[in-house]
Amino acid sequence: MMLSESDITALLLTFKLAAVTTCILLVIGTPVAWWLARSRCRYKFIFEGLIALPLVLPPTVLGFYLLVMLGPNGPLGRLMEWFGGASLAFTFSGLVIGSVFYSMPFVIQPLQNAFAAIGTRPMEVAATLRASPFDRFFTVALPLAKHGFLTAAVLGFAHTIGEFGVVLMIGGNIPGETQVLSIAIYDHVEALEYSQAHWLSGGLLLLSFLMLMTVYALNGRLSWGRT
Repeated sequence: MMLSESDITALLLTFKLAAVTTCILLVIGTPVAWWLARSRCRYKFIFEGLIALPLVLPPTVLGFYLLVMLGPNGPLGRLMEWFGGASLAFTFSGLVIGSVFYSMPFVIQPLQNAFAAIGTRPMEVAATLRASPFDRFFTVALPLAKHGFLTAAVLGFAHTIGEFGVVLMIGGNIPGETQVLSIAIYDHVEALEYSQAHWLSGGLLLLSFLMLMTVYALNGRLSWGRT
């Protein structure tokens, strides 16, 4: 059975959400991961716990509190209203905010591990050559951590595609605006439209497997190249 127009719209919206979320997380997650990997702060574990919280917290719990914050009576909702904007709840922007929080550990943790694996020696050598901290970061740390960026980007993108509880709580189920693929699958199952649900679910299953397989294959090549 061919996909309906609403299914295609949900598919495109899901990929858009995943792409925007992944880009934002790579931008804000890189300095955070660098600090976590290099810092000797005794309270670093608090920040690591907060970042990893979505791994164990039920998505509906995270979605509920984000809905409270983004709603018209929440602090962010009132702030938006004060600036003349509308509430972020049940909007694509609200979905992006929720996705950033929900997928944060899947981006920051691989980056942190990649930066930690570099060690201090390459940075010390670059410092002896009078490279500035920014030069050392962009010319030494980033190239050496490229496999971490690949893993972070794929995991962040794939995890955002599979969201359900968070996006349902924050965005609801508005076709063309907040109805992502996972919610469209749920609607098909609820309507006993198993054929369309199979098409969408099977496509996501295959896509997720291919992305993970690509990550493992490329990371394996990078590891072989260093030996």
